[in-house]
Amino acid sequence: MTEVVQTPSQPGTQFVPRVFSGIQPTGGLTLGNYLGAIKRFVDMQASGIETFYCMVDLHAITTPQKPDDLRRATRELAAGYLAAGLDPAKSSLFNQSQVPEHTQLAWVFNCVARMGWLSRMTQFKDKAGKNREAASVGLFAYPNLMAADILVYHATHVPVGEDQKQHIELTRDIATKFNHDYGVDFFPIPEPVTEGAATRVMSLRDGSKKMSKSDPSAASRINMTDDSDMISQKIRKAKTDPDALPSEASGLNERPEARNLVNIYAGLADMTVDAVLADVGGKEFSVFKPMLAELAVSKLSPIAAEMARLMQDTAEIDKILRQGAQNARTVAGPILEKTYDIIGMVR
Repeated sequence: MTEVVQTPSQPGTQFVPRVFSGIQPTGGLTLGNYLGAIKRFVDMQASGIETFYCMVDLHAITTPQKPDDLRRATRELAAGYLAAGLDPAKSSLFNQSQVPEHTQLAWVFNCVARMGWLSRMTQFKDKAGKNREAASVGLFAYPNLMAADILVYHATHVPVGEDQKQHIELTRDIATKFNHDYGVDFFPIPEPVTEGAATRVMSLRDGSKKMSKSDPSAASRINMTDDSDMISQKIRKAKTDPDALPSEASGLNERPEARNLVNIYAGLADMTVDAVLADVGGKEFSVFKPMLAELAVSKLSPIAAEMARLMQDTAEIDKILRQGAQNARTVAGPILEKTYDIIGMVR
């Protein structure tokens, strides 16, 4: 379980520990989404502190989306949250566009963040490619919205993958600059939470690439909707090397496919990599892959079945999201109002 330690984010200021995170509903939840994010969300929910988990649909439209596909993907992502163990009685679950305070605070942060900060964001460079002039303003500025997503709840901890740490650094910079500019200790300086055995799950066909729903090869990923036979087949066919598994983690260096499968096992079993290797060191992949397939099926099949059941009643999903948005606004609204007061808006 992830431990959240309450620490002051500003000298002399104690902030109530809160967790915020979210996933873009761009269709097709994968094992990478589950181990890298959703499973960690559930762990943090169990810590007993306030947790806010979002379907970040406004971020999704920084690249073109078909409206019907976006609606389905948002509900499917919510179903994935619920099926994996997020409880709407313990965590606020909602889609971003239902809480207008996100975009209202994002405009304030558009006026705090600097162009140079955004220009250095590696994800913008990667997504925009060579033709940056054709990229949307939303794609360029969305780190400011991400900062607002977090800070509108005074979130102190943000479970994210390694590829999002730069965005958390920007959020910290924005919070620090706002506090300095207005002479307040108002926004906390949030901490990224990145620990875990499988926070970055790699492709089953290429251990140097992240598992992605956009990969043209369906064999490269395990989808959260895959049935037992499909999960087993993909693991059996996963790329490996000819050597036996090592007994220590250092033996996985320069063996990306082996490291990926061991990390997946560790993540699913709630074990450390060292503990896994203590059990399987010396075994061939012909022995280890069936072990991994059995574990993956036992953990993922119930989630897939529950997702399918939930998607048969999207009205219930929508009800949960509306209630989660109401809960979120009871926290976000006063924080936005205080922000407006600090910057001099007449209310």
